[in-house]
Amino acid sequence: MDGTLAERIRILDARDTDSVASRTKSTRKQGKTPSSTGLATREGTLRPPMEKFVIEGGRPLSGTITPAGNKNGALPILAACLLTDDEVILRNVPRIRDVEAMTLLLEQLGARVQWLGPGEISIDASSVDSCEVDRELAERIRASFLLAGPLLARFGRAHMPPPGGDVIGRRRLDPHLDAFRALGASVDDDRGDIRLEAPTGLRPCDFLMDEPSVMATENALMAASLTRGPTVIRNAASEPHVQDLARMLVAMGAQIDGIGSNVMTVHGVGSLRGCTHGIAPDHIEIGSFMALAGVTGGELVVRDTVPEDLRMIRLVFDRLGLRTEVRGADIIVPANQQLVVRNDKGDHTPKVQDGPWPAFPADLTSVALALATQAQGSVMIHEWMFENRLFFVDKLVLMGASITICDPHRAMVVGPRRLHGQRVDSPDIRAGMAMLIAAFAADGVTEIGNVRHIDRGYERMDERLRDLGARIEREDDVPVSV
Repeated sequence: MDGTLAERIRILDARDTDSVASRTKSTRKQGKTPSSTGLATREGTLRPPMEKFVIEGGRPLSGTITPAGNKNGALPILAACLLTDDEVILRNVPRIRDVEAMTLLLEQLGARVQWLGPGEISIDASSVDSCEVDRELAERIRASFLLAGPLLARFGRAHMPPPGGDVIGRRRLDPHLDAFRALGASVDDDRGDIRLEAPTGLRPCDFLMDEPSVMATENALMAASLTRGPTVIRNAASEPHVQDLARMLVAMGAQIDGIGSNVMTVHGVGSLRGCTHGIAPDHIEIGSFMALAGVTGGELVVRDTVPEDLRMIRLVFDRLGLRTEVRGADIIVPANQQLVVRNDKGDHTPKVQDGPWPAFPADLTSVALALATQAQGSVMIHEWMFENRLFFVDKLVLMGASITICDPHRAMVVGPRRLHGQRVDSPDIRAGMAMLIAAFAADGVTEIGNVRHIDRGYERMDERLRDLGARIEREDDVPVSV
């Protein structure tokens, strides 16, 4: 790799790439310098420590948009490239900060990473020479722990520092470790680091997960795919991105029965081959755009979706008064809808509750809450999976929303409320999107700070919103001295 790892990490924060959208006119420069990951930087435009979005609300967002590849699918699929000596080519890869961090993790282990074009990347893990994951990089994303399964299966060991990610509540590693133990690995807690060993290789097994953890299921799928014999994973997660990973593993040579169900049988093999795989569209991003159109009254066409992945999202949004239509692979949000909450039978207050797939996705709870602020009626938002996810609602209350926190998992929203532009800061990826939705529904100008969180999960969001008629600019967020 070119330069020290510390310098590469600094560049991750500093460089201006397609993954972090365009600068305002005053900061744009010409000329490009290649980096060792194939990601381009522009001379003289190193990213400042913090940036903000400046948004003028009250304008309908209308037009046509194509969703990016699934963030939560891209990260385990990138990790799965470690399972083979052959080159893997991935398409429809979102150019976001979390993907950049994962590619740096792969390079730190010795893999060769090259961007071939927009959304297309080549990974060659034949030269991987380390099983120790870098601590500083691992602290940047929760998905760093997805490297454990491939490293353990291919090399018989993995040294994993604690993963980072959004602080939305307790996120257990126990399901991952239980899966590795069931597959025959030893697990040693070394002052917070986790050392995994399987010197004689992993063995197939039949085990039950104590919760349908998405990432633990993905780690188990990857490890079992390179373990000869049938492994049965019970109470498995079945989200669309888990299914996408399973389909890629099949393309690499594994046989997997039960994809899309909560019981999967992996017929692992001694070696896997390379493949070319296109990452499925991001149903979370699609839901976010649907809500943006709904609160602004715009007409939106989302092209090239997987409608089957959107069934529960469309059902819940319909309960909040947002009607959508399916036309082939496209989703249409009609213009000028009057959002009215549909009460349960007996005129009882309805509830939006997330859960494991095919329930409503936890990553859209914040988005549903923001949508509900503009719908006539009352609704209970029940985020039962993560106890800290709702702790951003004070930002929406500051803007004029009527939201009562009942406990760490529940909030009562009464709408519609007229929102007003304010200065707010994004604490995590999905809360940042909820603030964007509120900002476009609000009167006046809203400033959203700490937009690096939004950049972690959404590709070129400000550029793409401008294409829909939004008034949004990215600016340096300079602290005001007092």
